[in-house]
Amino acid sequence: MITKWTTALRYKPYQEWSKQELIDIKQKIDQSHWRLGYHIQPSTGLLNDPNGFSYFNNQWHLFYQSFPYGAVHGLKSWAHLTSDDLVHWQDHGPALLPGDAQDSHGAYSGSAIPVGDKLFMMYTGNVRDENWIRHPKQDGAWMDKDNQIKKISTPLIENPKPGYTDHFRDPQIIKHEDTYYCLIGGRRADDTGHVLVYQAPEVTGPWSYKTELKFTDKDCGYMIECPNLLFVDNRPVLMFCPQGIEQDVLQYSNVYPNAVVIGEDFDWETFSFINPSAIANLDEGFDVYATHGFNAPDGRALAVSWVGLPDTTYPSDEEGWANCFSLVKELKIKDDHLYQIPVVENNQLVKETLNSKEITPQAKLSFKLGANLAGSITLKTELNEELQIILDTTNGKILVDRTNAGVPFATDFGTTRSTKVTAGKEIQADLYLDNTVFELYVNGGRKVITGRIFPQGKQFFVESENIEVKKVSLDKIY
Repeated sequence: MITKWTTALRYKPYQEWSKQELIDIKQKIDQSHWRLGYHIQPSTGLLNDPNGFSYFNNQWHLFYQSFPYGAVHGLKSWAHLTSDDLVHWQDHGPALLPGDAQDSHGAYSGSAIPVGDKLFMMYTGNVRDENWIRHPKQDGAWMDKDNQIKKISTPLIENPKPGYTDHFRDPQIIKHEDTYYCLIGGRRADDTGHVLVYQAPEVTGPWSYKTELKFTDKDCGYMIECPNLLFVDNRPVLMFCPQGIEQDVLQYSNVYPNAVVIGEDFDWETFSFINPSAIANLDEGFDVYATHGFNAPDGRALAVSWVGLPDTTYPSDEEGWANCFSLVKELKIKDDHLYQIPVVENNQLVKETLNSKEITPQAKLSFKLGANLAGSITLKTELNEELQIILDTTNGKILVDRTNAGVPFATDFGTTRSTKVTAGKEIQADLYLDNTVFELYVNGGRKVITGRIFPQGKQFFVESENIEVKKVSLDKIY
C-alpha cells in the first residue's frame, strides 16, 4: 500500500496503475466498520465535489470528483452514478478521464445539461506546465444514451478574462430562453472572489464574457468556488463557497463555508439578484461543502452536498477511502428562508420501528421538544463514545457536540456546532444516521446540521432527556 504521496504519484496516469493496487485498496476497505449503508460513498479512494447532477435518458445522473487510488487529491476524474429513484445508485466508476492537452492534470468540477439526445458536460480542465504553473481550461464533453463519453478536443473557454487569476473553475451551465449561460468561480488580480458569467448561442460556443454575477455588495473573500444558481419557487438561489470570507460578513466555523443567498427576483439582462438576502450558511454543521443542484424536469429543485471539506484529513483516509455525499435534498422557500428536505423517495428506506434503546447503524430518529423546555438526545456506542444533541426551546438554541464521538479529527475548528431557532416555540427534528455520517433536519429543514463521526464501537444506543424519540431502522443499500 502506498503511504507517501509524492506529486508524481498523485498525478500518475490511470493506465499506469496496476489492477493489483486497486485490489489491495479494496481488501483494506472491506475490513472497515466505518463504511456507510445508504449514503453515496466511493468504492475506493477519494470522493469530493458532486458534478453534473441531471436527468437524462429517463434516469438521474450524478458524477463526482474521484481519485480511486487513495484518499488524496490526486489526478481527478469524474466517476459516474445513475439512479431510477434518487436513492439506489449504481456506480459506473471513472467515466470522464483526464490526460489530454486540455485536462492533462485533472478533469475538475463542472455541470451537465441535456441537449437533444445527448448529455453535455462542461468542466474545468486542470493543466500545469513544466514550472507547475496552472493554466485552467473550461472544457466540454458529450455523453450518449449508452453512457459513452467523448470529449471535445479544444477548450470552450481558453483562458480567464484579463484582470483575473488562474483560479478560474467549476463551470455551471444553464439555459434561459435561447441562450446558454455559464457561471464560473474566479479570483480577481486584487485577490477578491467573484462569479464570472459567460454566454453562448450553443453549448459548444462561441462563449463570450458577459458580466459578473451581482448577488451581494459584501466582500466574498479571495475566491469563490462551486457557484450554483438555481430557481426555487421561481426565486433565484445561489449556493457557493466563498473562501476567506470575513466573519463579520458570514459567521462560520469550518475551514471554508458553503453559503447561500436568496433573491426576490432575477434580472437576466444584468445577471443581478433583485433584493438579495444576507449571505447565510447553507448547513450549520461540520462537514458540508460544494453543494450542487439543478432544476429537475419534474419541477423540483434538487441538491446534493459533499460531506467533506478541503484541506481536511479524515480517519478513514488510512483505510484508502474518504468522504461521502448527503442525501439528495429538495429545496423550498418558506417565509423567505431556504428549506432543505430529504427527497420523499427516501421514505422507501424505512424498514421497521425500533422500540429498544439499541438502534441499527442505519436509522432515522424523529423527535419533538415543546415550547419553553430543554432536552437532549445522545447517541452512544458500547465504548461510551457519544454524539450529543442539546435543545433549548426557551432560548431557541440547538447544540451538537461530537467531542467524544470517536476518533478525533479537524479539532482545530472545534468539536461543537450550534444554531439558533425561534425562541419560545417547539423544535421538531429528524436525524438520519448512517454509521459515520449524520444529517439533522430541524423544523422541516429550515436548519440543517451535518457531520461525520468515527466511533471505534460498533453498536449504537439512544438516550434522551425530556424528549420522546421515534426510532426506525433504515435499509442498507450498499
